Amino acid sequence: MKAVVWHGKRDVRVEEVPDPHVQEPTDAVVRVTSTGLCGSDLHLYEVLSPFMTPGDILGHEPIGVVEEVGPEVRDIAPGDRVVVPFQIACGSCFMCDRGLQTQCETTQVRDQGTGAALFGYTKLYGSVPGAQAEYLRVPQAQYGPIPVPDGVPDDRYLYLSDVLPTAFQAVAHAEVPEGGTLAVVGLGPIGDMCCRLALLQGVGQVIGIDLVTERLTRVAERGARTLDLREHDDPAAAVRDLTEGRGADAVIDAVGMEAHGSGAAKFLHDASGWLPGKAAEKIVTKAGVDRLSALFLAIEMVRRGGTISLSGVYGGMADPLPMLSLFDKQIQIRMGQANVKRWVPDILPLLSGEDRLGVEGFATHHMPLDRAPEAYAMFQDKDASKIVMTP
Repeated sequence: MKAVVWHGKRDVRVEEVPDPHVQEPTDAVVRVTSTGLCGSDLHLYEVLSPFMTPGDILGHEPIGVVEEVGPEVRDIAPGDRVVVPFQIACGSCFMCDRGLQTQCETTQVRDQGTGAALFGYTKLYGSVPGAQAEYLRVPQAQYGPIPVPDGVPDDRYLYLSDVLPTAFQAVAHAEVPEGGTLAVVGLGPIGDMCCRLALLQGVGQVIGIDLVTERLTRVAERGARTLDLREHDDPAAAVRDLTEGRGADAVIDAVGMEAHGSGAAKFLHDASGWLPGKAAEKIVTKAGVDRLSALFLAIEMVRRGGTISLSGVYGGMADPLPMLSLFDKQIQIRMGQANVKRWVPDILPLLSGEDRLGVEGFATHHMPLDRAPEAYAMFQDKDASKIVMTP
């Protein structure tokens, strides 16, 4: 089959690889019909490359058709259309029972000290072959895959794999009070969807913050206020001006580790990408720092007693945090990978009938899988807001 394969920093290729097959009684094989390109994939393209191995198959946002199931998979059958969550969880352990599927005790990658295994996401999370491919082996298929209706475009349900539950969790964790203000820093796919969900849920004021014109336009068209970072020397002051001088009740940081604005951290990111594997791993796991300008901005613009919800991925182990400000302002911070199956029952009703979230027009580009190297470069350069690839 064809798959998108990692070969080095900024080097992805479409190659022929062996077809997957059922290996365990709880496996399924899915023929992928659409697969998303995620901002998290760009971390592998750049910062987290020390944890990649040439030949790794990328991707974690698939929808497709079941081809084969193991004998212990009873809720789906060949021919069913399913979305596959980006994390691999068993559904029956202590953590899964508490809605913490990203901490699944069955699939935790214990030799790396990390949570549940993820599709297509480095040896830190199990080196599981990913979904930017023609076929995908799905472990724990007795629980993970989400059956969805036939007869509608893939894009209607594709984002259940990652974008929708990640954004839904970010908004839920923000806990915006009735009539309150939510600021969203970073309007890539997750930040954009956070704005859409918050507006649909009736949040009093939603402020979308970015420096890319197309992204700002997209959320403004949905009804959010926008703040262009290129036009404000003090964006936190601009948010206070819109909130009676207090700041936003909650701020979602949808940017993460590769924010603009930190030359030193960018240098470490670049260095870790070019150093030999073991040396680079040591930098990231022991001395790694993130580019924290988005988080610092969130801390500055949230009101006292407010909440910061982190959905952008951070990976540094030596990040300096302004503890004085966090403590003095009595800020609550909530974070973590989205627990996909925890939120699916809340999201599915939003996808039936009228397309209230605009998911069918959410992708700005649809491209064949053969053009994956071009898609990665476009997404990295912010020339596309969301790319969906078709094998």
